[in-house]
Amino acid sequence: MTAGAKKEQLRKTKKDHFEAVVTEKAERNMANRKVIALIACHYKVSIGKVRIVTGHHAPSKIVAVDI
Repeated sequence: MTAGAKKEQLRKTKKDHFEAVVTEKAERNMANRKVIALIACHYKVSIGKVRIVTGHHAPSKIVAVDI
């Protein structure tokens, strides 16, 4: 994950790996919330069905999606 960028994007790098770029800064959990929203939009599920399992304070995260 890259925070504080000019444009947002979610790129699929492998079958189950994504690279997220968000405009929000990595403060007050704002960037994490935006990553969750991007992944929820990608899988067409509600935001409540996506959660960060590990990596809350790290650029690399493991995210679970309830489909």
